Amino acid sequence: MYQIRLIRSGTFLWALAVAAAFALFVVALFAFIYWKLDDYLVARSDRMITTQIHFVADLPPARRVSAIADHLAQDSRGVQYAALFDAAGARLAGNIDRLPRELGLDGAVQGVPLDLLEKAAARVPVVRAVGRRLDDGDILVMGRNVDETREISSVVGEALALGLLPAFSLCLLAGVWLSVRAQRRVEEVNQRVQRIVAGELRERLPEGSTDDSFARLAGIVNGMLDEMETMINALAGVGNDIAHDLRTPLTRVRLALERGRTHAATLEELQDVSDKAIAGIDQSLAIVTALLRLTEIENNRRMAGFGDVALDEILREVCDVYEPIAEDKRIGLGVVIERNVQVWGDRDLLFEAVANLVDNAVKFTPSGGRVELALEAEDDTALVRVSDTGPGISEQEREAVLRRFYRSDKMRNTPGVGLGLSLVAAIVKLHGFRLIIGPAPGGRIEILAWTGKAGMPITRRSRTLLHADASRMG
Repeated sequence: MYQIRLIRSGTFLWALAVAAAFALFVVALFAFIYWKLDDYLVARSDRMITTQIHFVADLPPARRVSAIADHLAQDSRGVQYAALFDAAGARLAGNIDRLPRELGLDGAVQGVPLDLLEKAAARVPVVRAVGRRLDDGDILVMGRNVDETREISSVVGEALALGLLPAFSLCLLAGVWLSVRAQRRVEEVNQRVQRIVAGELRERLPEGSTDDSFARLAGIVNGMLDEMETMINALAGVGNDIAHDLRTPLTRVRLALERGRTHAATLEELQDVSDKAIAGIDQSLAIVTALLRLTEIENNRRMAGFGDVALDEILREVCDVYEPIAEDKRIGLGVVIERNVQVWGDRDLLFEAVANLVDNAVKFTPSGGRVELALEAEDDTALVRVSDTGPGISEQEREAVLRRFYRSDKMRNTPGVGLGLSLVAAIVKLHGFRLIIGPAPGGRIEILAWTGKAGMPITRRSRTLLHADASRMG
């Protein structure tokens, strides 16, 4: 079964097709080489015998016989032919027995069969020959055997067989290796996907060390799995969290109404009961409104309103809004801005994010402490920092505080619903920025923003840079 899958795999079939195309190309190449070599050798033979017949024809009649004899004597391979005939066609000298009837005497080279004096061969050879009638009436014939091209054909054929078969086999082996490698990777992916489907949400696809298309796809899928795991883990307890946070104000409303019905005797007492019930209902509505707001932000419904936003103006406005609240708690509130910075985003959402951070800082900083907003910029990045002298967030709680309705035990008695940082995280994620929570003691939360219009794409490389920035700043 494995061998059948291997043969039917796309990688192997493509390798087979490439090997076949390569073989056809090599055959065509060798055929072209043979054809060009054959033409070259024939043309060279024609030029040679033409030069030779001109040389012999220009000799005095008395020297022609000896010149032909010397010419044939120097032919060690036996491929040269020459003969001198009288006007009647009788042979006077040379190794050609009879004058070929097909041979023209106009000095043009052509292929003709020759009758030789020594008939060692079983067949009459076809040679390239040229004939010329001399001034004294004699006929001079010279030729050359071009059958050596068949030897070249044999050499070319052997070279083709020796070169083509190993190359074809190498292509097939490469196809088998690539197919096996691809099948192993796919099989590993299948096994891990099956484990993910079975509930192992921490399982991830193998990315490997090479930066190929498969590794990039695995990186994208792993990023998607990270988001899915975060969402599933958040949804796993969100129902209980909502029920728990809504039960408290609704219970208070019920108790207030029940006591008012039983004990209220005057109009003022009924109004007091109503005020308490309205406050509890308002708290429940605030939780529902915050959840709807968080869902709206996470669904990216506000990206159509993006534009250039001045971060320095937002920090100044937030500082102006919370300065009276900080003074009431005797907390110092200040803002430090290096230079004006613009980013691409939704102004209202960014204002809400910074305001939530400042609200938390003022809420959890003890009386006499200090809260500071800072804006730093370098190259194409901007850093918004909200720091305070409060208890801060411990390292164990850095991820937990971003979950919906999370509230640490020491903050249970502080007003709030536990959705502030979840809203901030959702807004930061919508803009493609980075939220960095600093270590305790002292609270410090930073937003790393990109000043480019399109933001920074979330790729494997950018995720690495973000983690490095987090380590450096956190």
